[in-house]
Amino acid sequence: MFVTYSPPNMKKLLIKLIFCFFILVSLSFDIPKGWFIAGATPSDYEMGIDPGSGQAGGNAATIKSKKDKAKSWATLMQDFNPGKYLAKKIKMTAYMKTKDVKTKAAFWLRVDQSGSRSALAFDNMMNRPIKGTTDWTKYEIVLAVPAKASNIAYGALLGGPGQIWFDNFSFEVVDDVTPTTNLTKDRDSQQAEPFNVDFEK
Repeated sequence: MFVTYSPPNMKKLLIKLIFCFFILVSLSFDIPKGWFIAGATPSDYEMGIDPGSGQAGGNAATIKSKKDKAKSWATLMQDFNPGKYLAKKIKMTAYMKTKDVKTKAAFWLRVDQSGSRSALAFDNMMNRPIKGTTDWTKYEIVLAVPAKASNIAYGALLGGPGQIWFDNFSFEVVDDVTPTTNLTKDRDSQQAEPFNVDFEK
């Protein structure tokens, strides 16, 4: 007695593959133009445009953790030439709402110098993280942009499980008396001469 092999119905298999493809597409988001994905574990998250979820019913960007994953963090970001902001102080304003954020959500802003591994100025809201479920809230970051800056990078990040939506970034020059939120405050300005060389201050 011989056991015969019946090949799978190719038409049914093709239909199943197409169905799976459309399911995957429907569960993903389109990356907004000018933005890109980065972070420690971006594959643990879905990122992109969530149509109609913005503050006024327009689009907003979102970062959403995948089920049973999201052990680290990911960001949706962009960067630009600092040109018109050189030797000035800037304030970045943006809005975010969150759902079930257990570890951390935040905006971040960084000022870079070509050829250096250290940022000239940086704030990722590490000292004021957003957690839990929140409605649309305005957040601000203020940094100095030294004349030697070569790049400004910014974005929104999500660490751990949850989902965030963010919208309406804006940048403006502020006066010198506006305090920065810089987390590398020692790089805000250059001293005129050596200071506290005996460590007694």
